[in-house]
Amino acid sequence: MTDHTPESEHTAGTAVRLDQGHVQGTGGVPDRFENPGLPPHVHRAADLDDRAARRAERIVAGLFGLSMVGTLIFLVAYFLVDVETQTFVPVVGRTSLSNVLLGVGLALALLGIGLGAVQWAKTLMPDEESVEERHPLRSSQEARDGFVETMMEGGEKAQLTRRPILKGAFLGSMALFPLPLVLQVAGSLGPLPKNDLSVTWWNGRRDEQTGLIVKPEKKLRLMTDPENKPIRPGEVTIGSVFHVMPEGLLEEHGTHKLTEKGKAAVLLMRLKPEDFQDTPGGRKAQEWGYQGIVAYSKICTHVGCPVGLYEQTTHHLLCPCHQSTFDVTNDCEVIFGPAKRPLPQLKITVENGYLVADQPFQEPVGPSFWERES
Repeated sequence: MTDHTPESEHTAGTAVRLDQGHVQGTGGVPDRFENPGLPPHVHRAADLDDRAARRAERIVAGLFGLSMVGTLIFLVAYFLVDVETQTFVPVVGRTSLSNVLLGVGLALALLGIGLGAVQWAKTLMPDEESVEERHPLRSSQEARDGFVETMMEGGEKAQLTRRPILKGAFLGSMALFPLPLVLQVAGSLGPLPKNDLSVTWWNGRRDEQTGLIVKPEKKLRLMTDPENKPIRPGEVTIGSVFHVMPEGLLEEHGTHKLTEKGKAAVLLMRLKPEDFQDTPGGRKAQEWGYQGIVAYSKICTHVGCPVGLYEQTTHHLLCPCHQSTFDVTNDCEVIFGPAKRPLPQLKITVENGYLVADQPFQEPVGPSFWERES
């Protein structure tokens, strides 16, 4: 059968192979492209009117000043506002006044610098279009020698020398802005262990007036959290886990109650005597326990997350944050994960029928990147 379909219909919608170096419909690649040129330059108000330029200068300086105010708010909140002070924020509800002021201050510091830089570039910095022919990428000695001159010329065009208010406001905002970042990185890692993490409620309570440690007059009982009831050894069955606090802490009403609870939190569990390994760690775990009942700090030694998962069949404690795994049968040694130190053990015994702490933790609790003593 003869196909009478026109050739144009065969090629419609079909990719046509082109010879390399050719463009369909042009007959090939042109030797050069015409320079489209630049659109006519439109002058800004600040380029033509000195009053508009001064007005733009004041706006930029005001924005940099806003950044300085935000930084000062951050510093005042960081050093002077108690983290326990509460305030009401619409939509959010009641929250820490310190956190609100820190967030608002840092936001103003960033926003002021950002908006100030944008306004400066759009109103006062040169915006004339220019064309620079491509040249070899090797810098000549003349280019190096002219670098300083070019920078000085750029500063002159940016009107730094003519407008000292602008320069002062910009430098002031840039000088103050890094302070919140330095405080966040260096100052918010927490106190040194010798000042804080080596002292928990098991050692004694810290007097809020003098800052001194008041040691307990008797051995502290282990209390269930949150019921605040003392624990008898018979109540701790094989496979059960108790979240424990020291006696008196749950009844405390001081401003540092949450901090003390976080440091003193303990996990209590019971194993069969034969489940402990015959190693120095396993023998210590039994000696510091009572009839197979052992107590360990709940704070992971990696970054301080709460260890809260106990696997009865393997006797492993698991931190849910980064999967650090501790072996209860061998003094909570690390067997998996990023933690580098075992969980500190609380030595326990029995008095008047209840479990008590025979002595406090012998090393600081918490992350292992702090110094520890055996």
